[in-house]
Amino acid sequence: MIALAALHKVPAIYEWPEFVKAGGLVTYCVDSIEGFRQVGIYVSRILNGAKPADLPVVQASKFALVVNLKTAKALGLTIPQLLLLRADQVLE
Repeated sequence: MIALAALHKVPAIYEWPEFVKAGGLVTYCVDSIEGFRQVGIYVSRILNGAKPADLPVVQASKFALVVNLKTAKALGLTIPQLLLLRADQVLE
C-alpha cells in the first residue's frame, strides 16, 4: 500500500506508526501503549469478579502524530512548522 501510494505520488494518512516508519507520510492514531494499559485494567477488574456488562466504556484520550519528512520531500510537500512542533515523532 505504501509503495503504491508512493508510485502514484498520493499523500496518505496511515493507521499505525509502523506504516510511517516504513515510508508512509503521516499517521494520527490512538497511542497503543495507552490502549494496552486500558485492556490490562479491564482484564484485572474482570478477573477480580467484576461483570463485563457493568464496566464503563472507555474512549481513547491519548493520540500520537508521526510525520515522515523524507516521504513529504519525495512527494514535493512542505509540512507546516506548527504541525511538526505538535508531532510526537518526526522521522527524517
